[in-house]
Amino acid sequence: MRNWLGHALLALLVVALAAPARAQDYINQEAIENVLTQYRVNDLEDLPEIYYRYEILTDPRGNSVLARNSFYKMIGRGDSELGRERAKVVELLNRKLLVNAQIGDTLVVPEVFEVDFRAYSPFPRYYPGARDFEKLFIIHKSVQAWAAYEYGQLVRWGIVNTGSEETPTPTGRYNFNWKEEYRVSSLSPPDEPWEMYWVFNFHNERGIHIHQYPMPTGGPTSHGCVRLVDTDAKWIYDWADPWTVSNGRVDYASAGSRVIKPGTTVLVLGEDPVGAPHPFDYKKRYPVLRRLELPAHPYDVPAGTPQQEHFDRLRASR
Repeated sequence: MRNWLGHALLALLVVALAAPARAQDYINQEAIENVLTQYRVNDLEDLPEIYYRYEILTDPRGNSVLARNSFYKMIGRGDSELGRERAKVVELLNRKLLVNAQIGDTLVVPEVFEVDFRAYSPFPRYYPGARDFEKLFIIHKSVQAWAAYEYGQLVRWGIVNTGSEETPTPTGRYNFNWKEEYRVSSLSPPDEPWEMYWVFNFHNERGIHIHQYPMPTGGPTSHGCVRLVDTDAKWIYDWADPWTVSNGRVDYASAGSRVIKPGTTVLVLGEDPVGAPHPFDYKKRYPVLRRLELPAHPYDVPAGTPQQEHFDRLRASR
């Protein structure tokens, strides 16, 4: 078994060496793992309501490094190390790394830290239309985020990078198909393999997957696939169900085989943002998290491939 974490870190290093001027734009995936996975509660009702405020980076000497240090100390209530840990939440919510922040930048800061990450979710905690779905996976392009539901209850969410303007990720309703722990992209240039980990396909004809990959803090940037941070990609890989095909394989469907049962339903919603996503409405006194509205029912989303159309017809005939 390969050391997947080592490969993920190597991929980040390759990006850093290939583009040193932009290396700081990439998320340190290992560093944010605790932020995404700690402080889990069993009941959604135990999640607090989060309020937000503005904080402007300032320093009387005009030194951005000192301004960031003051910011860490402020959100850590005097403890700079605690502030640096809490700053990871601020970076995820603002889609901006603090190391790139400058004097005068305004940051959105939550009033509460050390909570289940679902408390910060732009997705609704309950999705009534999906209460009959054992599992449902949603990608929302407008906020560059994903969500997983079980019987209509939010179980996890995170950030993504979808396809660029030239190669957008298609909207619609899909199902997870085959999955592979490691795969080299067929679009890789010569002598430069694009290595993907925790790959889960949802558009077999076009070869579009979700997978782990180095992630910039900005908006859509991929060749059509959906990039995830490592800990999220592995979690989804283990959580979601692949298709069932007549040849008994889950990694692909060979010629002559057929799909007997589709995998977990996948919805791709929203419009691509221009540049980085903006998850907050910037009101005069305080920022407000934009709450996403989901379709009344997952099947209201148009089928994305003939596979979904086929199973739609089967459901209608019952």
